[in-house]
Amino acid sequence: MHEELNNFTRNEVWTLEAKPKGARVIGTKWVFRNKQDDEGNIVRNKARLVAKGYSQVEGIDFGETFAPVARLEAIRAFLNGYINELVYVEQPLGFEDPSNPDHVYRLSKALYGLKQAPQASYERLRDFLIEKVDTTLFIKKTDNDLFVCQVYVDDIIFGSTNEEYCKEFGNMMAKEFEMSMIGELTFFLGFQIKQLKEGTFIYQEKYTGDLLKRFKMDDCKSIETPMATNVKLEADESGIKVDQTLYRSMIGSLLYLCASRPDIMFSVCLCARFQADPKESHLTTVKRILRYLKHTPSIGLWYPKGASFELLGYSDSDFAGCRVECKSTSGGCYLLGRSLVLWSSKKQNCVSLSTTEAEYIAAGSSCAQLLYMKQTLKDYGVELTRIPLLCDNESAVKLANNPVQHSRTKHIDIRHHFIRDHVAKGDILLRNVGTKEQLADIFTKPLDESNFYRLRSELNVLDARTIM
Repeated sequence: MHEELNNFTRNEVWTLEAKPKGARVIGTKWVFRNKQDDEGNIVRNKARLVAKGYSQVEGIDFGETFAPVARLEAIRAFLNGYINELVYVEQPLGFEDPSNPDHVYRLSKALYGLKQAPQASYERLRDFLIEKVDTTLFIKKTDNDLFVCQVYVDDIIFGSTNEEYCKEFGNMMAKEFEMSMIGELTFFLGFQIKQLKEGTFIYQEKYTGDLLKRFKMDDCKSIETPMATNVKLEADESGIKVDQTLYRSMIGSLLYLCASRPDIMFSVCLCARFQADPKESHLTTVKRILRYLKHTPSIGLWYPKGASFELLGYSDSDFAGCRVECKSTSGGCYLLGRSLVLWSSKKQNCVSLSTTEAEYIAAGSSCAQLLYMKQTLKDYGVELTRIPLLCDNESAVKLANNPVQHSRTKHIDIRHHFIRDHVAKGDILLRNVGTKEQLADIFTKPLDESNFYRLRSELNVLDARTIM
């Protein structure tokens, strides 16, 4: 607690003064927490003074790079943010000034729990970075080297192809803000990161274990796939209602896990459609996903070193897969070389009248994703033309490559011909691919064990035990 208040003094966070007449004073409270590493060991004890109403329980670690990945911690991230309005807070309990017990603190910088705190902290950090780095994505390019910095609330991810840039940035930030380097990145926002000579592996084994415990599924019987092939979820109007809060909590936790687990993306997104009025049949399906996680807790994404910057997309759809609205499901995945960098599973906004239309709409969505990624790569100095997009419906491929409107396709809304324009311009090369080679199949429908494992492996979604 003394360390916290000493930081306030050192950072010139507040000034003690008489309470102005009619001023609104915000209460304060102490929050205590043990900081743990990815293995659950206590590495630090924290005492934090916050404004009343503050409920965040996550840490304030800031850090990370990718060559090599190191870690930087902000001792008090929010204290760096200036606020431009009069805010008064009570003196902290147990540390009142005996000579001025009725005085209050006027804040110069943000305090955890204030609504202004995240924005103030970000703006302070952003203004500092813009002075040092390019103004768009905090990117700096020098000859053949690249430095990138991204801010997530009070956390920073940064990295470079040149290790010296990482050291220089760490020293620069330490001078401007109260930060210190605390070693190589291994754990960040629930993600575990293993950096090996052959590549980088990202997974959420600890988060998965915590999730299973939270929902009392840590002793459940495991299963090989997240969803049975014969499952057809419906609204189930006559079904038994279940706790909506519990169901939504499960879905929210699983959606966060999808950031490193593409193998559960389709199953989770399908179950998420029934959050408004979940029934027992829906909860049983969600619990099956948890049983699959019990079987595969250490699966994650493998990014091999030396992968090319060749961008490749896969697009697929499941015609009228939604039993409630008869809408189709679009699925897509996008790879840089052998590295999976983006994936999606989404119910289409309109009802398709044929498999061709459903596949054509899905291809249009994938086209938009690829064009966005193309522009992002261009910002990093990588120019790409005629990006391959693979679709397993030959009619949809022919429709996109044919500029003539045939009578049998007039029912397709004109906005879906977006892909045709980009095929004609040479931005996208839409090609046919065999059904067995369609990697996006795993994002549109439940698969049998053999095909599910095969596609999961093709996407470089692997088990940590086979790599480390």
